[in-house]
Amino acid sequence: MIGATIADYRNQRQEVVEGGRTIYTEPDRIIIRDPGGQEYVRGNDLYRFRYGARDIRTFNEGGETRTVVIRPDGSEVITVVGPDGSLLRRIRRDPGGREIVIIDNSYRDPRSVGGFYVDVPPPVVNIPYDRYIVDAEEASPDVIYATMEAPPVQRIERRYTLDEIRYSPNVRMQMPSIDVNTINFETGSWTIPPDQVARLQVIADGLNRAIQRNPREVFLIEGHTDAVGNDVDNLSLSDRRAQAAAELLTQQFGVPAENLTSQGYGKQYLKEQTDGPSRINRRVTVRRITPLLNGGTASLPPPPPGAAPPR
Repeated sequence: MIGATIADYRNQRQEVVEGGRTIYTEPDRIIIRDPGGQEYVRGNDLYRFRYGARDIRTFNEGGETRTVVIRPDGSEVITVVGPDGSLLRRIRRDPGGREIVIIDNSYRDPRSVGGFYVDVPPPVVNIPYDRYIVDAEEASPDVIYATMEAPPVQRIERRYTLDEIRYSPNVRMQMPSIDVNTINFETGSWTIPPDQVARLQVIADGLNRAIQRNPREVFLIEGHTDAVGNDVDNLSLSDRRAQAAAELLTQQFGVPAENLTSQGYGKQYLKEQTDGPSRINRRVTVRRITPLLNGGTASLPPPPPGAAPPR
């Protein structure tokens, strides 16, 4: 809905209780509250792939659902989901028929137990804080690009699924991140003001450069809110902010949609510890997650501030 607010979706939200879980359904996403009080939101990345598509085909094959987005140049993005709607694979096929598997979410590590929350200790961070959580407003383009190529801060023990990364903070915190504090959202809104769009240029340049170097790179766009409002609204709102940023990076700056995934976290990770309105907390964050998906290991630390990235 163009010009919609969170109040519009609140009015359309339906609530049911199943097996002790409370499920809130909106037209384009669901929010789940587990009996233990954990809350999370699930959206649908396929919305972002429709932009500029020449054709979209969906069909069932062996219990799986395949959605093929065909682009004007003849290339295709294939998304495979299981019977329960969970992502299994994301594949890019070029006009010549060559395929690159960008996300293989069908793999389950033998050490993976239970659902998608992984209880691991917080990572040990031995790099400067301003290189671990990079401030986009203060960082140079070289530092932003270097962060998008930086290794994990410690050795990765195993491959993780996309859901394990999305919903396990100590897993994804093994990778450095970039706080995109150059753009701010109004309270209750996920619209990026037109006068702030250009501020994403340096982020988009870094993403495109990293993806050109490795077409299998995957970046998580995280959405956050301040502590104002109820938890369900904030999860929906933050997820929409993450999606809005991902859509803009693709539509305005040509970042391949299939190399991005988005997730909202509500007010779980406040940057400014306040219960009141906070522009600092209404933000998006960019994090490279390729090594987590692939089970990569840490190698060299990021270059020092001001150093040119490898070419």
